[in-house]
Amino acid sequence: MIAKLSDGTKVHCLRKPEAKMLDHHVEGYLQNGISIKDGDVVLDVGANIGIFGVRAMQKAKNVTVYCFEPIPDIVEVLSKNAELHGNGKMHVLPFGVSNENTNATFTYFPNTPALSTLHPQQWEADPTAFQRAVKGTMRNPPENMRWMKWIPLMFSGIIAKQLVKGKKLVTCELKTLSSIIESENIQKIDLLKIDCEGAEWDVLTGIKEADWLKIKSIVIEVHDAENRVQKVKELFTQKGFTRIIDEQEKGLENSAMYNIFALKV
Repeated sequence: MIAKLSDGTKVHCLRKPEAKMLDHHVEGYLQNGISIKDGDVVLDVGANIGIFGVRAMQKAKNVTVYCFEPIPDIVEVLSKNAELHGNGKMHVLPFGVSNENTNATFTYFPNTPALSTLHPQQWEADPTAFQRAVKGTMRNPPENMRWMKWIPLMFSGIIAKQLVKGKKLVTCELKTLSSIIESENIQKIDLLKIDCEGAEWDVLTGIKEADWLKIKSIVIEVHDAENRVQKVKELFTQKGFTRIIDEQEKGLENSAMYNIFALKV
């Protein structure tokens, strides 16, 4: 299936509306000092179908992107986008990232693949959380999906239930980021992007001290369970990041999801 993004870029996808939403989401990452320059190396943890990687390669010349995605159905589409847009510099790594090398069971949502997660309890703990996120998106849709504003908000619950319907359990391989940095011989990381649906703390604690020195900037989606936003900000300060900004995307003000931007300046 092919989707056309806001500027006409064509990408392979599992769900056309989701591809457009992902593109809108990606725009929110490239701000607050986060940029991509010629020759940069970008690590995309939770790459999904590769929208961020595609956009990263469009931002500058000779950009190399390592895309991490554990769900096989999504990896298949990600690989097609890497072939279509990657020019041999968009590398697909078909596993998740955590604090140890192991296997784990993911919950895969075929109707909304981007929500597939190792930690479904983040939604189960608050059954209305996903509905609130859907409602926020309906109020603030991407420019090329303005028609969503015409849908009455009372239908957000029905839409939310449909999106998570038919979930599947999938066993996937996990690796630490440092083990990947070593095996791929990555010498620098100009940007580390993390969006892995609740597993972000495990990703960060799987980075060895020497590898923190290679990372120049980070943008990360954080689910603020157990004061995690503050913990992540404190960790970044300890690791030498001097500019740290946290914010919520428009439409997600009533959710526990935050973006944190960290740079060494």
